Parts: sequence; structure tokens; C-alpha cells
Amino acid sequence: MTTIDLSNQLSWSRRIKDASFRTLLTLSIVAALGFIFGVIYSLWRDSKFLLSREIIVNFPSYDPDSAGFQSPIFGSIWVVSLAAIVALPIGILTALYLEEFAGRGNRFTRILELNIQNLAGVPAVVFGMIGLAFIARGPLSWGFTVGSASLVLAMMILPVVIIVSRESIRAVPPSYKEGALALGATQWQAVRRLVLPSSIPGTATGSILAVSRAMGESAPLLLLGALAFVTFNPTGPESQYTVLPLAIFKYASDSREEFHYIASAGSLILIVILFTLNLIAILLRDFTTRKNRV
Repeated sequence: MTTIDLSNQLSWSRRIKDASFRTLLTLSIVAALGFIFGVIYSLWRDSKFLLSREIIVNFPSYDPDSAGFQSPIFGSIWVVSLAAIVALPIGILTALYLEEFAGRGNRFTRILELNIQNLAGVPAVVFGMIGLAFIARGPLSWGFTVGSASLVLAMMILPVVIIVSRESIRAVPPSYKEGALALGATQWQAVRRLVLPSSIPGTATGSILAVSRAMGESAPLLLLGALAFVTFNPTGPESQYTVLPLAIFKYASDSREEFHYIASAGSLILIVILFTLNLIAILLRDFTTRKNRV
């Protein structure tokens, strides 16, 4: 009898803890979603009369009747796309080297891992200062161009890409590679044909989220001469530029109330772009997961 009563008490205790945890988790999710939808509704309420084709097509202007976000949108696409082209291959290959080919007790490997972990926590403005000292000016002297901004953002998201890619590669069951090696495949063949394809869902998701972070950054670009009112679209890495977060900030800091509504409309445009990138990450993860299962 005593044993049965003790087991019943433990069972009820676990049920209460499980129910409490589920309730707390549900409340946290509802609170987070409520906050997000509250912000979106507030922006929509302030800008619903301005959301039209004109606000996307028009260039930035000091006249609220003709102000828009065309050059900031194209500038963000240029800067973030070039940053992704630089950071993603380097980050994924670095993660692959550290997980599959580097020696575990190697001093160089330990120093490299320590620096990657430290760089992942560095504030964005510090990368802007480094870019100003060594890229826009200093040894490279690229000036305040799209190329300088892209390289700084690539440095900023590179540690995140490496860490996420390492976790994805580490999550692949070791039996995949061990079975391939037992059948006579080389280490590179096993990694290229089994480990790397199996890690694509997590790597792709983390990489797109890192790119989304770069899309919303403006602090490092302020130090790199990103102008607020650029009335032309970038044509290459050597062009001047502006980005969407900086244009939103410029409109929001204007004393005229009309520009505050335009800033709300730009914020919604930025949210839609970030939502689209996250949706692509989810769809890509699901697609690659189903493909690997087949």
C-alpha cells in the first residue's frame, strides 16, 4: 500500500509540474505574439493610408507628398546580398573544417573556436568602427560604398553562420559517416555526400536568420557613410547607398508629423521583408528535411 501511494504521489506531482510548464509556455507564447501583433497593428494604424505602390516606387525626399523607399530597399538588397555571398560559403566551410577535419586537441583550433565565440557577442557598432578604420579608410580605402558596407555586415554575421553550421553538422548521426568509411569512401566523400546534405536544413535556417539580422542593422552602416536621402539605386559595389532601417530612422526623427507616418509605413515594409526571409527559411528547412527522408 505504501508503495502504491508513493507512486501515485509522484505521478500527481509530475502531472502538476507538466501542466504548470505547459501553462507557462502557452502564456509566454501568447504574450510574445500579442506584443508583436500590437506593434504591427500600431504601425498599420499610423500608415494604412500611405501603403501604396507610390511609397515603394518613390525615392526619399524632403517633401512628404513624394517621399518613398525605393533606393533604401534596393540598397538593402545590394548590401545584404553581397554580405551573404561573402559570409555564407566561408562560414559553412569553416564549420565543416572545424567539425570534420581539424584536430580536437589542436591549439590553433582552440584559439580559433574561442575567437569565433567572442566575435559572436561583439556589438554591431564595433564592426562598424573596424570597417571604418580598415575597409572604408586605412589599408583598403574602399570609401563609403556598397562594397565596404557588405564586407562589414559579412564580418558581423560570419561568427553566427559558423556556430549555427557547426551545430547542424554536429547533429548529423555519426553512423552516417562511419558507414560510408566502412564501405571504402574517403573522409571527404563521406562528408560531401552524407554529412553536408544532412545538415542543410539547420544550416540554411540559421544562415537565413543571420541574413535577416543583417537586413535590420543600421548602427555599423552609420559609421560607413550610409546616406539618408539617396535618390538613385546602387549599380554596383562602388556605388553610394542607403538602407531601409536608416531611411526609417531619418523619417522618424523629422519634426514634421507626416514623416512619422511614412516611417511607420517603412517599418511595415521592413517587417514584411524579414517575414518573407523567415518564411523562406522554414520552407527550405521542410523541403530539405522531406528530401533527406526520401
